[in-house]
Amino acid sequence: MNKLNISIIGVPMDLGQNRRGVDMGPSAIRYAGVMERLEALGHSVKDEGDIAIGHTRKEQPTDTHLRNLEEVIEGNTKLGDKVHEVLKGSQFPLVLGGDHSIAIGTLAGLADHYENLGVIWYDAHADLNTAETSPSGNIHGMPLAASLGLGHKDLVNIRGYAPKIKPENVIIIGARSVDPGERELIKELGIKVFTMHEIDKLGMTEVMDQAIAYLKERKVDGVHLSLDLDGLDPLYTPGVGTPVPGGISYRESHLAMEMLYTEGFITSAEFVEVNPILDEKNKTADVAVALMGSLFGESLV
Repeated sequence: MNKLNISIIGVPMDLGQNRRGVDMGPSAIRYAGVMERLEALGHSVKDEGDIAIGHTRKEQPTDTHLRNLEEVIEGNTKLGDKVHEVLKGSQFPLVLGGDHSIAIGTLAGLADHYENLGVIWYDAHADLNTAETSPSGNIHGMPLAASLGLGHKDLVNIRGYAPKIKPENVIIIGARSVDPGERELIKELGIKVFTMHEIDKLGMTEVMDQAIAYLKERKVDGVHLSLDLDGLDPLYTPGVGTPVPGGISYRESHLAMEMLYTEGFITSAEFVEVNPILDEKNKTADVAVALMGSLFGESLV
């Protein structure tokens, strides 16, 4: 990967779920030194500031089963427009969350710049629910489905087109909490998933080798990394809203990021679900920044 012109976009979104504090994630990541870390690697870094997110919480609409639908659509539309603008300026979009519902906006801004965008979804969850399958109505469990064109029409059609991505170009890594409706959809669409079982059995090196080869076979013209900090075991990232024990280790995650850097085909990234209220001395934000270091070229020697 050459030295990049990176644009940091903060998205203080906490409306895609019902636990307060994740809106402070972008500030926590900045406090953990993300700009300094990336600049030390020789990259040019511009902080674009935060997307303005409305904080008026309304009662859950009974006709949609989707929490804060209007506000989530509004925030993601703004984010999609900003990502689009950054790409037009030949910058690398690095989005800081915020809950994972922001991936709807990120992908909406990315996908019209690529003919065949690949996505690596590094997460304990599949995020493939819709209003019909979600047990909670929380939109942070739906961004991958929405980006595939499944779900509420206004979520699916942010920036005026759908779908944003193809199921055969998606790889989920680290899954260990998948709802029944999501399992059915994974089988129906043939989405490639490396659960914790595969990571334990094959090892992270083999998983990443297979993931990279899989995307190359599909001749993707860009690859977006969507990394939810709950993909790691909560031992390393306690400050997340939906922790799931038995996750990816700190060192395995660094290895994955280092391998993606070596391959040099990541064209955008987002790091989400850092919640300082639930954290221990900003530990989760520190981990996020450390992983960004590995993704953008930091090495041990």
